[in-house]
Amino acid sequence: VQLVESGGALVQPGGSLRLSCVASGFTFSYSAMKWARQAPGKGLEWVANIDWNGSTHYPDSMRGRFTVSRDNAKNTMYLQMNNLKPEDTALYYCSIDSGFNAGTRGQGTQVTVSS
Repeated sequence: VQLVESGGALVQPGGSLRLSCVASGFTFSYSAMKWARQAPGKGLEWVANIDWNGSTHYPDSMRGRFTVSRDNAKNTMYLQMNNLKPEDTALYYCSIDSGFNAGTRGQGTQVTVSS
């Protein structure tokens, strides 16, 4: 079971990024998936969930700027982030949110929002 995140970068406030999470070693199309982030010195924060059928869920603080999606044919989940703010700076992780492999996560991709 492997999850590999990519797409993190240094971006100016107000900018956009799209993160990707490529999955392998399990049945991605039947699995709920999650994005979370961890800022320096802080705990893990939930960013978004997507069910196997494409239903999405967000905390109120993320709703409107972040959009999670998936392409089951490519075993890939995405996180589109718009109007980024300095407080969005964090290491972003994807993880499996259902089934036997629930809790498995990748190594993360760094997003830094700074002018």
